[in-house]
Amino acid sequence: MGISSLSRRLALAALPLALLGAAPAPRPMFATVKEGQAAPPFTLRLINGGKISFDELRGNVVVLNFWATWCVPCRTELPTLDRYYELRKDAGLRVYAVTTEDSLKPYQLKKLFDVMHIEPVRSIKGPYDVLGGAVPTNIVIDRNGVVRYAKAGAFTLESLNSLLVPLLNEKAK
Repeated sequence: MGISSLSRRLALAALPLALLGAAPAPRPMFATVKEGQAAPPFTLRLINGGKISFDELRGNVVVLNFWATWCVPCRTELPTLDRYYELRKDAGLRVYAVTTEDSLKPYQLKKLFDVMHIEPVRSIKGPYDVLGGAVPTNIVIDRNGVVRYAKAGAFTLESLNSLLVPLLNEKAK
């Protein structure tokens, strides 16, 4: 499935929220995740009910993507992240889509995530959230558990390559 087809499905998944006229709620901001510092521990609660801890992901390059169905840049970025993950997961890349609380209910997102490869996350336990109150927010953790990127704003294919290729080529210490 191409990125444009996935983009259409993502847009359709967001349609019920748009029709309701829902607006995003203000988000808290956590300042404990800082580039160049050790990533604080976290536990991801997946939409399918599973859990993944930070310790289980050591040795991988991890992207935590905070997104919302009402976010137009997110609807462009999510298919790009999904395709990138599909192509680079064998190199040790892990991407998790953390659905914000003001997005659709998890059961309403099922159709979207049935066609995607990245893991959908219902919630994250730890000092992680959107930065500057904006989605998408991306946090990238290297193989050694160091935060290498933490910013609000959507990735492009070019920015993914310039950030992730060097990290995927690094060896864990």
